[in-house]
Amino acid sequence: MGFFRQYIAPLFIVLIFAIALLATSARIFLPSDMMAPAPGSQFTGAQSTEQPLSLIPSTAIRFS
Repeated sequence: MGFFRQYIAPLFIVLIFAIALLATSARIFLPSDMMAPAPGSQFTGAQSTEQPLSLIPSTAIRFS
């Protein structure tokens, strides 16, 4: 058990950190158009039945 705590566990921690560092640094190498946020107006998924707050009459919103 001491061998695992002294050698294997720290190695796993360093490997996980290195993988996370590489994953977050990979965006540097992406083309600039892929780094931009996705457009919101081209959503073709299922239509939502919820209304934005701006379409709800102010008399319907009550805070208690």
